[in-house]
Amino acid sequence: MVSTGIKGLDIVIQNLRLGDNVVLQVDDIESYLHFVKPYIKNSLKEGRNLVYIRFASHPPIVKDDSKIKTYEIDAAVGFESFSKRVHDIITNEGVGAYYIFDCLSDLLSAWATDIMIGNFFMVTCPYLFKLDTIAYFAVLRDHHSYKTIARIRETTQLLLDVYNFDDDYYIHPLKVWNRHSPTMFLPHIEEENKFIPISNSVEATKLFSYMSSRSAERNLDYWDRLFMEAEELAREGGFKEREKMLERLSRIMLGREPRMLALTKKIFNLGDLLAIKARMIGTGFVGGKTLGMLLARKILLKDDSFNWKELLEPHDSFYIGSDVFYTYVVENGWWREWLEHKTEEGYFEKAAELKGKMLQGTFPHEIREQFRQIVEYFGQSPIIVRSSSLLEDAFGNAFAGKYESVFDVNQGTPEERCQKFGEIIKYVFASTMNEDALSYRLQRGLSQADEQMALLVQRVSGTQHQHYFFPFMGGVGVSYNTFVWHKEMRPEAGMLRLVFGLGTRAVNRVEGDYPCIVALDAPLKRPYAGMDKAKKFSQHEVDLLDTAKNQLVTLDLTKVLHDEPEIKLDLIGKRDFEAEQKLRELGVGGESWVLTFDKLLSETKFVNNMQRLLKVLEKKYNYPVDVEFTVNLNARDELQVNLVQCRPFQTKGETAQVIIPKKIPMTNLLFQSESNFMGGSVALPIQRIIFVDPEAYGGLLMSKKYEVARLIGRLNREQRRKTLLIGPGRWGTRDPSLGVPVSFAEINNIAALVEVDDPAGGFMPELSFGSHFFLDLVETNIFYVALFMDDKSVVFDRQWLNNLPNAIDSPVIKVCDIDVKILSDIASQQVVCLKQA
Repeated sequence: MVSTGIKGLDIVIQNLRLGDNVVLQVDDIESYLHFVKPYIKNSLKEGRNLVYIRFASHPPIVKDDSKIKTYEIDAAVGFESFSKRVHDIITNEGVGAYYIFDCLSDLLSAWATDIMIGNFFMVTCPYLFKLDTIAYFAVLRDHHSYKTIARIRETTQLLLDVYNFDDDYYIHPLKVWNRHSPTMFLPHIEEENKFIPISNSVEATKLFSYMSSRSAERNLDYWDRLFMEAEELAREGGFKEREKMLERLSRIMLGREPRMLALTKKIFNLGDLLAIKARMIGTGFVGGKTLGMLLARKILLKDDSFNWKELLEPHDSFYIGSDVFYTYVVENGWWREWLEHKTEEGYFEKAAELKGKMLQGTFPHEIREQFRQIVEYFGQSPIIVRSSSLLEDAFGNAFAGKYESVFDVNQGTPEERCQKFGEIIKYVFASTMNEDALSYRLQRGLSQADEQMALLVQRVSGTQHQHYFFPFMGGVGVSYNTFVWHKEMRPEAGMLRLVFGLGTRAVNRVEGDYPCIVALDAPLKRPYAGMDKAKKFSQHEVDLLDTAKNQLVTLDLTKVLHDEPEIKLDLIGKRDFEAEQKLRELGVGGESWVLTFDKLLSETKFVNNMQRLLKVLEKKYNYPVDVEFTVNLNARDELQVNLVQCRPFQTKGETAQVIIPKKIPMTNLLFQSESNFMGGSVALPIQRIIFVDPEAYGGLLMSKKYEVARLIGRLNREQRRKTLLIGPGRWGTRDPSLGVPVSFAEINNIAALVEVDDPAGGFMPELSFGSHFFLDLVETNIFYVALFMDDKSVVFDRQWLNNLPNAIDSPVIKVCDIDVKILSDIASQQVVCLKQA
């Protein structure tokens, strides 16, 4: 048995017991001190290991005392980091420690939501119980929602209501775990160190009347009360008050990144944030992807140099707050695994376990009901659930393609659609444990940072045709095109990557298919020449939503045109009469098209409008930007753009001219090319070459090709030197017949990447300007070259590589520790690799 330090209280609750968490619900800190001081005094008298967790702005509970260990923690670091720090302290202090915590209600000033206080208590209290500790907590009455107090009641061992009424202290035990007496749960009044149960109806009615005279509004979540105050200020508040509230709400809802917050302060007003909150499920941050989309739209609509309202398609998105993610982890009992995942030894191993569990968890009832409201709102219109994590789409960290975004065709009964929606949310949540995402965070020193996953739920932009739903076009745009492919192009003009149908084929590197690459200052100039190559390096398949099958499908363009004969491609394609003639000779009718987008680019205002859009955003961001968009034709056959994403665009690589020596002896060249490189103007010394032999690789069984990819991954993880990786076809393909199927995490330490074509083996590089793969290369500062051997400007001395000694025992992969140097110059569009570095 353990004493509270107050003999009368010990009698009422039958003493404390090891493992007890004691929560006092009080009106003020003085009331907390009234009960915690005797506990401290008695604990010191008994020689206990007394620990004070200090995080609040209220006066310290414990004065400076060498006998008491004090840990100061900044709650502003966020729920995860704060909770982990407390967990580490508890671990270090070990079994049998006694704790005093500051008032938990003070966490509201940092976290702004009750739900996270409940989450903190749910992950901390059981661990304290497990280690046979005693811990005192306080919460302020009427500062929290009924649900938060209920969660605390369910988790704690003791919950005591404390009242200071008419200069008397009362306690009303609401929960005393594993203890009972005939009077234990009656209110008690303190009289001369004793607590007397109130059994007289007059005194009981007097006390309970005082207790029930509280406003029901005070039992709302702090988050809701804060926004009610904001609504009142938006209607009647002065400018300074509104600006102060704007900054406060921005820090709890929009993010923590200083440059993004500074930008939002210039663009958003209080009404904008209230509008965001009105379409928000749960609490917390909306995440980087949501913020980027909303910010870009607002920037354009505030720009009076152009009628953006007429050009832009409106949106009606919903936002699932980041606190829903942590609550999902906590409520399903995975916090212990989450903390183990945050350790060096468990970072990848525990992530795999967590990912599996996240796909099988359950959501709280009230969250499921709000999910249902989203599904009901959209009816049977297709939607997309997009990741919008805390760190995503920020300055310096794009996380391009690292987390999942999933289309929901949204067909079926209401129950089926709700179930599917919940499964998709779990899938996106689980993508936080993807190996590529984990490697990305680790490489950027973000493995220990709070990375809550918020979600952006958008209506899919497009039109329902007879069988399929899809937009007319989808695409990616960058305002600064460091990777121009012709000496006449200007990087600052920008670049687009366009496809017919859903934009998934624009953002991803797609096997055997090619989007249209558009330099905005030379929209008809391609990285290739001639109609034959125009056919080859064009889009042949279309991503769309099959509403009958209720799934995302990829179909051959001719199949789409056959199924949807009303579709007109005149604006984006050219008839291929030669192919049609061949089809007729085979007894097959129908039209054949090559998607060149030439008419769109030369006879409409599309190029000018997109360049203007990118430059307006770039100017406000004071930084290059990367956008994703769709394009549809309205009832008047006018193009309308739906801006679905915007983020700062990393432009690695130098733009200053690099002088490449003239008349370099052929014996000194490992490779040479005009254009077809990404990474700017560089002078890059290399100390190691890894070369995958095309013939040897092409002759392998499929399973052996995957083994080659895994070996490349192991070599990549061991890299301590600047390494040049050369291989056949496409690096990072999913199809081993097109290249080496590495994940990006298996090549992320490489300094330079070369793709070599080998027509005999079916290997062909892809110039993936603007794709997620491209963004990975940029962010990781990996220089890229594609070598097309039928190009007269290309030199590649493969024989020299074959003659070098191999540092590993492999007939397919050669590792050579040798110095070479890559020189590239944007102005002349030349790249060389010199054997003599």
